[in-house]
Amino acid sequence: MKAGLIGLGAMGLPMARNLVKAGHELIVYNRTRSRAEALAGESIQVAASPPDACRAGIVLTMLADDPALESIVFAPGHILDSLPPGGIHVSMGTISVELARRLAQAHSARSQSFVAAPVFGRPDAAEAKRLLVVAAGPSEAVERVRPLLEAVSRRLFVIGPDAAAASAVKLGGNFLIAAMLEALGEAFALVRKHGVDAAQFLEIANSLFQSPVYEGYGRIIVDRRFRPPGFPMRLGLKDARLILAAADAALVAMPLAGLVHDRLLAGGG
Repeated sequence: MKAGLIGLGAMGLPMARNLVKAGHELIVYNRTRSRAEALAGESIQVAASPPDACRAGIVLTMLADDPALESIVFAPGHILDSLPPGGIHVSMGTISVELARRLAQAHSARSQSFVAAPVFGRPDAAEAKRLLVVAAGPSEAVERVRPLLEAVSRRLFVIGPDAAAASAVKLGGNFLIAAMLEALGEAFALVRKHGVDAAQFLEIANSLFQSPVYEGYGRIIVDRRFRPPGFPMRLGLKDARLILAAADAALVAMPLAGLVHDRLLAGGG
């Protein structure tokens, strides 16, 4: 299958490699062109512009936030104008529920399809093809891009036709991870102050929860491996704001999300 891919950051770059390993052909675009040119080869062409990445009729975007995605989609001559009727845009980054809904409407008005397929996982998980993908959108479009989504993931969840629902799931999942990090940080601080071995506490915590998320982040805390960061604090703050905005729109009280937001804000996110 041939597709465009826009965004070759810490997540997009390993995803591109896994797509090629699975036998797909890519037309890649990145704002810093050198990152795209480093991938150029038999199965990867470098696009001169975002519209150029759309010529396959399917384009994946892996961008950091709403403004970055909006500028690529809605700018004159870009994705919305360049995808043909029947074309599919798959957004794999973390975006707001509101933007996912707006993108679905805008693409539908052009006889195109929008699939929200955000991923769970850090760059090392992307490299190892261990991402979880949550996809939502028109069923025919989701099935058409399924081989691409499965090529970058260890598991794909398809949750229905409403693209905004996938964004809600992604934000809900990110909230759980952020809340877990807050709890882990407080718990490790407590037991260390009382002379408990951090590694032993992590073993006990993993016996309680049996979660790869607890194990992964807990090990980072035990080993104090905080540099380089796997996820910049400014993006964590962006996610916290999206979570609170989604909660506000749905009249859902999320006091713990407010605490996490304030922690990130105080940390200079």
